[in-house]
Amino acid sequence: MHSRILREVISVFILFICFSWGYTQDSIPRLNQIDSTVIDSTRIDTVVIRRTLLKIKYIPRGVNLTNPIISFNKTKPLLNVSSKFRVPSFWTKINKLGINLSEVAFVNWNAGGNNSVSGLGNARFERNYKFRYIKWDNYLQLKYGLNAQEGRKLRKTDDAIRFSSTFGYRRDTISNWYYSVKAKFNTQFANGYKYPDRTTPISRFMAPGYFFLGAGTSYISENQKFNLYVSPLTQKATFVMDQDLANKGAFGVKKAILDSNGNVLTEGENQFIELGFLITNKWETAIMENVGLRSNLSLYTDYLSSFGNIDIDWELNINLKVNKYITTSLGTHFIYDDDILFDRQVDANGIVIDPGEPRLQFKQLLGVGVTYEF
Repeated sequence: MHSRILREVISVFILFICFSWGYTQDSIPRLNQIDSTVIDSTRIDTVVIRRTLLKIKYIPRGVNLTNPIISFNKTKPLLNVSSKFRVPSFWTKINKLGINLSEVAFVNWNAGGNNSVSGLGNARFERNYKFRYIKWDNYLQLKYGLNAQEGRKLRKTDDAIRFSSTFGYRRDTISNWYYSVKAKFNTQFANGYKYPDRTTPISRFMAPGYFFLGAGTSYISENQKFNLYVSPLTQKATFVMDQDLANKGAFGVKKAILDSNGNVLTEGENQFIELGFLITNKWETAIMENVGLRSNLSLYTDYLSSFGNIDIDWELNINLKVNKYITTSLGTHFIYDDDILFDRQVDANGIVIDPGEPRLQFKQLLGVGVTYEF
């Protein structure tokens, strides 16, 4: 009886120990057990470098690695000194002054001839602005030339004041086409004469003076060497501020009304207004090394009185650059204005020799000059 009870107690104790051991194995792992979900970063991220495999490359001969010496003998100082910050400018400018000379001299020349010297002063200034959608070009040219010949007084050979300003707006920064407004003004400095007569001037300052104002479109190349302006609506105003010339009807203005004795009844008008179509073109290119070509062309026709009769003003210059300062220039200038009538000529018998019609005007210049830009 007692032995049976003892065997049952031992059996229960053994079962208790077995259940307790199994439970502890599921809840608390052994210390050396490795969880399959845990990553050992030292095995993955660590790169083993064996010091015996390290090699130093590109070591010059004679270098002492155990006791290095630092020297600054070959250290070069900074050559570029830092400058102050400058605000970027969207303006470009050209300032050019020049004088062209030509001379002829004779000493005991059997065929004859007169010594002469000619000089032409030329100044050109440009101020141009360009930023994104806006472009504004301003141009001023001044010219004055004289000729001195043995046995006669000085004579004027060239005289011009030219100013133009063009404001353009484009729709994007890629297009070369601009919506443009253009103003242009031309006149001269001093009196002009029909030599050898020096008493009666045929032109003066603001006699004539030309002013153009219009709107249109412009095409400007990327290098700005080609500029084409087309305006279907441009007003041209011709000013003759000398009353004697205005009374004669010079340069297209309405002349004075005279009585039978030649007395002035109504003064001539001092201005003449036209409305028409204008095309201008500026082109610069290099023909070859140190040889450049510059062309300025203006074409205008009036809608109101003489549509189809085109006024032409074309100036063409070829410059041969010798060095930085010396330049040889060959220039031509064509002018045709339907409103400029030449004097009517009548012979002694009253026969009209020249009715005084418009003519093609031409001028040519060749000279060696000195040019200075700043």
